[in-house]
Amino acid sequence: MIIFSAVPTLFAADGEIDREANRALYKVVAGLMDGLFVAGTTGEFPALDDAERLALFELALAEAGPDRVIAHIGAPDARHSARLARAAAAIGVQRLAAITPYYLPARPDELVAHFCLIKEAAPDRELYAYIFPERTGLHVSADVFAQLAEAADLAGTKASGSAAAEVAGYAAAGNGLRIFSGNDSNPAAAMAAGGAGVISGRSGAWPEVFGALAAAYNAGDADAAARHQQQLDRIVALGASIGRVKHALQLRGRGGTTARMTVDPPDAATAAAIAALVAEFSAA
Repeated sequence: MIIFSAVPTLFAADGEIDREANRALYKVVAGLMDGLFVAGTTGEFPALDDAERLALFELALAEAGPDRVIAHIGAPDARHSARLARAAAAIGVQRLAAITPYYLPARPDELVAHFCLIKEAAPDRELYAYIFPERTGLHVSADVFAQLAEAADLAGTKASGSAAAEVAGYAAAGNGLRIFSGNDSNPAAAMAAGGAGVISGRSGAWPEVFGALAAAYNAGDADAAARHQQQLDRIVALGASIGRVKHALQLRGRGGTTARMTVDPPDAATAAAIAALVAEFSAA
């Protein structure tokens, strides 16, 4: 089981990137988990300019190393993604991810051409397709994924939202590629479906739980894995949103709650439940 953390982007009160807060978060999370997925959905990538994304990639590389960072360079158009891919490769990024085209619909042939252009921009780097139908409006079937994977020489995919239910199909179509689920509620379920693990948004706030669960699973300690899954179940019950992750991080002294996008901050009852869990885990 591999668990990468889809880390949030931390901003100062004025909305500018807080470099030191992000660096500190990356250091903590990288010390407990398999790696970092930077500037993805949880990282509010549509609200970041190219220079900011590259700056975050550099911070992540410094704290986790090139083999443990997946840099998200996705954009609505392949030209933009390819430009970011070249720039990311130039600073040492080895593993890239790009969300599928969005805003306008894309035919299967257009999807393939989109990723082939990105791959051509950084041919010696790993490339993962990020599939998230609810955010892009684009459903990718297992058959289309197989065509895409072969044509663009993909290393794998991150399947989020409803696409997470298709991990088994992608795994079969990918023939050995790394298939990561964006559904982090039960990492063992992703493994059972043939996945490599999960890329987790919640783990930025709760890396100890995810790291311990993966370690127990990989050690074959079913009892310990079940205990950590029970802890995770309580985190999952709090709901999933960038606002809730940032609220938990603030309570843990690891960042502020400022966001650039609409991120669904917790209501009073949920905030109290997050605070109670933070206090309980901190005392353990």
